[in-house]
Amino acid sequence: MLKIAAEFQIPYYQILNEQSQLVDALPAFAKDPKQLIHLYRLMVLNRVFDTKAIALQRTGKMGTYPSTRGQEASFVGAGAALAETDVVVPYYRDVGILMQHGVTLSEILLYWGGDERGNSFASRDGNFPYSVPVGSQPLYATGAATAFKIRREKRAVLTVCGDGATSQGDFYEAMNVAGVWHLPIVFMVSNNQWAISIPLSQQTAAKTLAQKAIAAGIAGEQVDGNDVIAVRDRVAQALQKAREKSEPTLLEIISYRQSDHTTADDAKRYEASGTRDQEWIKEPITRLRRYLENIQVWSIQQEEELQKKCETEVENIVADYLSVPPQAPESMFDYLYATLPVAYKEQREELKKWSGMHE
Repeated sequence: MLKIAAEFQIPYYQILNEQSQLVDALPAFAKDPKQLIHLYRLMVLNRVFDTKAIALQRTGKMGTYPSTRGQEASFVGAGAALAETDVVVPYYRDVGILMQHGVTLSEILLYWGGDERGNSFASRDGNFPYSVPVGSQPLYATGAATAFKIRREKRAVLTVCGDGATSQGDFYEAMNVAGVWHLPIVFMVSNNQWAISIPLSQQTAAKTLAQKAIAAGIAGEQVDGNDVIAVRDRVAQALQKAREKSEPTLLEIISYRQSDHTTADDAKRYEASGTRDQEWIKEPITRLRRYLENIQVWSIQQEEELQKKCETEVENIVADYLSVPPQAPESMFDYLYATLPVAYKEQREELKKWSGMHE
């Protein structure tokens, strides 16, 4: 006799659709136009910063940089949902999150400029460093979440990864232990359809990435990553559930990568021609701006003023970044060990002496 052992559903959340129309009720925060304008300003700043960062790389003033173009709502919405006491365990596209959680944009430029000091955020108590190895950070995040639970602190951890990371063993192990131990953590998968040159269709046979939560016994859902209202709302609810009930959640935030993987990539080699143009009609900034215009809280004059303000702010950020004196060559030894082995101490002193002679 056939019996159904269990059945599951994966919900999909969208509030503001591609035509800038409401398709669901506004959450409480979004009924205040000032809060929506704030989110809009942050997305525009993120894009202006992103454009400038790429220009810095192209002119040799910075190293490899991963663009967030077209994904601003995913990260700005998530960042806006954080409480001050929450902890972020990022990957490498989290500008919109980190800039709302105490990290300065000049620190982010410093990191991508190859300076390790840019990975030691002034707000380090609330943020882990960048994680470039794919899929490793969810395990670190479960460690932080375990500490919160042991200490009985009403705090949550938000950890972010890309769709490619969901194929890594670390990702599954982290979700599994979060489910078993009931940890206060939110796993946010930024599904931009590409793991460098590997499309999602070759990454998994699953219909959704959110359903990967089922095997871990935790909640999983999809969110329109181009709808900053939906992202802000669903991440906030997941974080609240983590803090108050110590229940983990997997959020699949769906968008499209409107850029090369990084400035070291050339997506023309593998991305179908015209795909970005088709996806661009969903992009988040225009979507929210049209809505703000429709409810008559945004104007052309305000838009022009915002663009100028963001450009000025970013130029000041770049000036701060470029004014940072370079590190001494011997500092390469300072980030390896808590206590430097004797052999390395000798090498460090030798390099320090050599560099002093060639200043």
